[in-house]
Amino acid sequence: MPYRLWNSAQRPETPFVLDRSQIQSIIPHRDPFLLIDRVLELVPGERVVAEKDVTGEEDFFRGHFPGRPIMPGVLIIEALAQAGAVAALSSPEHSGKLALFGAVEKARFRRNVVPGEVLRLEVDVVRSRGPVGQGDGRAYVGDQLACSALLTFFLSDKQ
Repeated sequence: MPYRLWNSAQRPETPFVLDRSQIQSIIPHRDPFLLIDRVLELVPGERVVAEKDVTGEEDFFRGHFPGRPIMPGVLIIEALAQAGAVAALSSPEHSGKLALFGAVEKARFRRNVVPGEVLRLEVDVVRSRGPVGQGDGRAYVGDQLACSALLTFFLSDKQ
């Protein structure tokens, strides 16, 4: 396996980082739509902490908004979903599957995310039964909550 896994009883002393190529071995997203740069913590099937460097070079900033760039809320939700997919799909029984959106509930946006910031994405899998699960997602800039949402996902074969 190209990445290190641990279970909740074996939390690492220092966070293990998955880089973009290792993330791409778990989820199918590619540039320009891969919205996580590294994984800092991974408990397969349970929890993930990931980061996105918001550089200002992302194509969506050309139109959102000229002169006042703000990361679109829908892309913050997508970044949370991608992080949650890493948690769900890194579990051996779900390896090789595809995670699809089922629903987004209770989405709340608390602050803008702008170029030069690092978006920390935390997702806890709170429910999982067969191919359906839910993740409680929170996106932070520093210690400030930028967004929170309850994400429902479906795991599917890639065909």
